[in-house]
Amino acid sequence: MGSSPCELRWLLALLGGLLLLLPLAQGEDHYYTFVLRDTNFTRLCTTKSMYTVNESFPGPVMYVRKGDTAYVNVFNEGHYGVTIHWHGIKNPRNPWFDGPEYVTQCPIPPGTNFTYQVLFTSEEGTLWWHAHSDWTRATVHGAIVIKPALGTTYPFPEPDGENVLVFASWYDEDVMELMEEALSEGGLTTLSDAYCINGQPGDFYNCSRESTTRISVDYGKTYLLRLVNSVQNTDMYFGIANHSLTVVGWDGAYVKPLVKSFIMITPGQAMDILVTADQPLGEYYMIISPFFDGQADDFDMSIASAIFQYNGNYSYTGLPAYPSDFPGWEDIGPATAFVKQLKSLNSPEHPIDVPQDDEITTRMYITISISMMKCPNDSCEGPDGNRLASALNNISFANPDLDVLQAYYSNITGYYTPDFPDLPPTLFNFTSEDLLTDNVTMSDQGTKVKVLNYNESVEIILQGTNVMNSGETHPMHLHGFRFYVIGLGQGNFDNKTAPETYNMYDPPEANTVPVPKDGWAVIRFRADNPGVWYMHCHFDRHMAWGMDTVFIVKNGTTAETSIREPPAYMPPCETDSSLLSALHSYLRQKA
Repeated sequence: MGSSPCELRWLLALLGGLLLLLPLAQGEDHYYTFVLRDTNFTRLCTTKSMYTVNESFPGPVMYVRKGDTAYVNVFNEGHYGVTIHWHGIKNPRNPWFDGPEYVTQCPIPPGTNFTYQVLFTSEEGTLWWHAHSDWTRATVHGAIVIKPALGTTYPFPEPDGENVLVFASWYDEDVMELMEEALSEGGLTTLSDAYCINGQPGDFYNCSRESTTRISVDYGKTYLLRLVNSVQNTDMYFGIANHSLTVVGWDGAYVKPLVKSFIMITPGQAMDILVTADQPLGEYYMIISPFFDGQADDFDMSIASAIFQYNGNYSYTGLPAYPSDFPGWEDIGPATAFVKQLKSLNSPEHPIDVPQDDEITTRMYITISISMMKCPNDSCEGPDGNRLASALNNISFANPDLDVLQAYYSNITGYYTPDFPDLPPTLFNFTSEDLLTDNVTMSDQGTKVKVLNYNESVEIILQGTNVMNSGETHPMHLHGFRFYVIGLGQGNFDNKTAPETYNMYDPPEANTVPVPKDGWAVIRFRADNPGVWYMHCHFDRHMAWGMDTVFIVKNGTTAETSIREPPAYMPPCETDSSLLSALHSYLRQKA
């Protein structure tokens, strides 16, 4: 009696999971089970059902050490496909488990499972995991704590304690329905109803005061706060009333200690912050407040709070202290200044390897823009009846029916083209205040990728634009690499004056960089990770509109510089009937 397609999927998933148990690196192995299902949550006086991992919001924290390997078996008990991405994890030569849908895999179908292998090789500090399919990230996300390898220590005194703080958006309505509505109508997206700290909105929202997140601290002790920004579409300022924050880590890499009264963190970023409990015994608000510098869109103007609460005997009946020197929602200066102040350690224990000018073999100038695409009969809700879109070098990325990695690895044509441009199609004043709706706002749609040779040195100039009067800060995220942020500036990039400002001595390493509104950022990296790697804006609305592209890094000349073999099972692409037929034929031959 033959097996059903569902049974074959389960069999292949089990076989793939068993094969993955073979150790590939030094360090310990960790095993996690993620069960995705709908769970009821009540916030803001409203109860709704939403997709979560292990019935928690945010999802479980993963704890590993540098050099460890994690195997995460994801069971999809929901009603639509989903993928998981290990944000900021390089996962060397292992793109099969990176997670973005239709880039490195197709979604895990409901009623099936898939085991991810995550290699923690060079990262240390705080990173995170999240769904990378549609807008599921809103409720499917969690932190990853990567402690120093055994026998090594932090580059700062051991803290007395630590806490994870995950920032997120809350929507009263179903996020997937909101996404489908926005994409089908082609207009602006619905704003969130609240922000959350560890799943709770805090004191300033209805029906929320009793569940506000609290951190208990002892006077005189120092705590490591591990921050993750999973907010959907908004940068955030964070601070603690009357307390100084010392930034010591950014995106899984250490930085020179930077003392601030507040920090700015974009969606996609993670930070490590030291704070000493040195104030009079009492309660102090920790708040996240939106930073928004756009003008063509709107944003959720609410503020989420948690409480930094001292232990001890004291009488405290008033409200917690509130930060007195916090920036406003549209205060651009502090946000840009903060990013420019971050520096890598560049020490013998934590060296850097910045590609030098004479090593650069690929130089790209990529414009970041909001744009439009035509709708039949001008029937969409964007300007002039068009569909709102976004683009890199005027290309709006289109998801293929078969993921790019599988098409590339198996040499299957027709799913992407290797012609993503190194330059925008037209050069003009990208940051002019007079860029209104005209023909430069219409983007082309396609699955265009950039192909890099193994180990070549790459420089990318990311140029913000004010097309359609829509300039704003964009958090650009690159999978598979940690890059060096060697320069940031305002206006149009000038190839004569801008290089004079580059930091080539101790630039920070990151996986997500905020490209300033009407400004530019320059990043460099070595293409030493063969595979297929996604680059995109970490505002989900912009990613869905097409502000993304893909890098293919070709194999080197040895097995150690080539993509690892694929697992025995990958989630199938629904339209890939030819591959499924070949698989079924192979199984019949083995029977």
